[in-house]
Amino acid sequence: MYHSIGDPVEGDVNNIYSLDSSLFSAQISYLSNCDDLGIVSFCDWDISDRGLAITFDDGFLNTLTVAAKVLDEHRFPFTVFVSPAKVINNESLFLDRGALVELSTVNGCTIGAHGFSHVALTKCEPKALAQELQDSKRWLEDLLSVPVNTMSYPHGKVNNRVRNVANLSGYQLAASSQPGGNTKQTDPLRLRRTEIWSTDRIDVFQDKVSGSWDWMKWLP
Repeated sequence: MYHSIGDPVEGDVNNIYSLDSSLFSAQISYLSNCDDLGIVSFCDWDISDRGLAITFDDGFLNTLTVAAKVLDEHRFPFTVFVSPAKVINNESLFLDRGALVELSTVNGCTIGAHGFSHVALTKCEPKALAQELQDSKRWLEDLLSVPVNTMSYPHGKVNNRVRNVANLSGYQLAASSQPGGNTKQTDPLRLRRTEIWSTDRIDVFQDKVSGSWDWMKWLP
């Protein structure tokens, strides 16, 4: 799970969610040389016995201007989870309508939802929760003219109530921020992901990719 490549992330006091573009390129180059690890689309997470899916949260503009170019060069599929409110509000660091449509046409790119306004869904009252999940799906589908069946939970926050409303809203796959790998028995609406940080040099990145760096799962 990535966030931003190069630009600051609001509220990121430790500056861990904005990767230098050269480090991102080095990580993707490393993956291109991993013959035993296939890069799969997030939508195909359960097809291979061993694979890795690349995802981005929040919908930063640099997913188009920086990340997509690197990934397309290596022909790697990737998924970008977008909160429509950030697009509608024309926030400068985020995709606008035109950029989002352009990104959706990049080879191997899938656009997923990230809640409508990027609020923690576990704190929403029932009506607001349904609106966050349904309106984000509907808005993206209307703009892009493609089905949107995937999402990631804003701030990684999910519980059984949120998971069940996501299911009723028509999502088939949803990602949390719980670290670790997934098996074919994992709930497809509570998929785990491992965060990639700005401090992850290649040796640490290698450990994360191999599953050897999962100490975060022991945190409360």
